[in-house]
Amino acid sequence: MIEFQHVFKSYGRGKNILADINFRIDAGEFIFVSGPSGAGKSTLLKLIGGLEPPSRGSVHVNGHRIDKMPARAQPYLRRAIGVILQNTHLLYDRNAMENVLLPLAVVGLDPRAAQTRARAAMDKVGLASKYDLNPIEMSGGEQQRLAIARAIVNRPTLLIADEPTANLDHESAQRIMDVFRDFNRVGVTTLIASHDRSLMATYATRTLLIDNGRFLDLPGVPA
Repeated sequence: MIEFQHVFKSYGRGKNILADINFRIDAGEFIFVSGPSGAGKSTLLKLIGGLEPPSRGSVHVNGHRIDKMPARAQPYLRRAIGVILQNTHLLYDRNAMENVLLPLAVVGLDPRAAQTRARAAMDKVGLASKYDLNPIEMSGGEQQRLAIARAIVNRPTLLIADEPTANLDHESAQRIMDVFRDFNRVGVTTLIASHDRSLMATYATRTLLIDNGRFLDLPGVPA
């Protein structure tokens, strides 16, 4: 499902953000990436999502070596990946429902079926009464949940999330984690970057520990 082989990532002549990263994640796993701020967690997720290329090494996702894929082919791969970043990248020129509908419009889903699926995704993250709001009218936590609804609406085979519960209260965070777990139970490979030890203890089947761009203990689960 996901495999990194001797992956390095740097920007320009700067120091390596990731240094000689090697790991494999099998289909259907539920994994956390943990480590201090600046450790390289966000960069790792961006490489998996095809949002950044590695400086060296190979990145394999869903049977494709994405660092060698032509640019025209990458959007087709990304349709199978739900990505939730710390910057939600919501569009403020359309309402919440229209934001969630965007991935379905890209794949050409029938508008009526798309509406049904988008409503279900928003309901699942607790935004059933927010369809017509502009994202700018929503709280930070609501915007984060809206970004999650947009990521899951296309029913991806791989879901990656960067601190998805950071702006949420404890109850909302658990609700979102339950959504991720529900998707994982039907076969969606799930990879989450988080500092929250309580969430890791409750939900993780494996935790990757990273610091200064290197894995410290690949199979380790924080106590």
